[in-house]
This record gives sequence, C-alpha cells and structure tokens, in this order.
Amino acid sequence: MDRRDVATWVSGPRAALDAAGIDLGYRGERLGLPEDGVGSITGFGRRLGALMIDWLASALVALLLFPQFVYGSEQSGFATLGVFFVMKSIFTLLGGASFGQRLLGIRVISLDKGYVNLWRAPVRTALICLLVPAVIWDRDGRGLHDRLLVDQLVAFLRQ
Repeated sequence: MDRRDVATWVSGPRAALDAAGIDLGYRGERLGLPEDGVGSITGFGRRLGALMIDWLASALVALLLFPQFVYGSEQSGFATLGVFFVMKSIFTLLGGASFGQRLLGIRVISLDKGYVNLWRAPVRTALICLLVPAVIWDRDGRGLHDRLLVDQLVAFLRQ
C-alpha cells in the first residue's frame, strides 16, 4: 500500500477522478457560466462570510426591535432568525442579494429568468434557515436549497 492510494481517497472524489483522468470541468461550466470573473460561481468562503454578515446584521436589528429579549436567550435567537428570514427574503427579492451578499459582491439569479421571483425568495430563505441544504452543494457549487427549488419547479410544471 502506497501513500498515493490513501491520498486520493482523503483528498475527495474530485481529486480521485482527476487522478483517473476524468475531467469534470470547472464549477458552473454545465450551467453556461464563466470560469471566473463576473457571473461565475462564488466560492464557499465568500458565501460563509455573507451568511455571517447577514446573521450579525439580523442580530443587531433584532436587538433594536425586541429589547425585551435578553441577548443569548432562546427568545432572542428566534427573534434573530425571524429578522434574518424577513431581511434576507426582502433583499433577495428586491435586489437579488442580501445585505452581506451585496457587501461581498455576490448575487442570486435564476438560471431561466435572471432574477428571483416572488415565491422563490422566501422559500429559498426558509431552506437556508434550516442550514442543512445550504451546506450541501453539487459539483457546480449550487446549494441543495437552490437545487430543490429548480427540481420541484420542473416536477410541478410537468404535471
């Protein structure tokens, strides 16, 4: 057994496929997006940073709107989550990006229309509030919350 045998497994499936000579292309290629620059898929670090900025802003707004809740209590956590949901839904719907996303140069677009429609913004935000779909993504960098919306819409339209 050689170190290279374990290294491909530890490095992940993409590294193993690259070692086998299988080219997956760059993230977003299957979606028709550029490899880098404007319109390309944003990396995980910037997405996480935008999420943290949004959460901090929501916590500050919740603290101002609901001063009766002691920060750190269960009620303040629910108030922050509620403010996060409302702020992120409205900003994504109206501007295509939440506060943190706008600061870090990220935008949310629909692949078919180029903008986020009325029902998609709150549903997407509700899935982000669950957090699990937002941290699972495909090889193109789209989160499970975005994939669920597209797949459910296609299934609904085919009925």
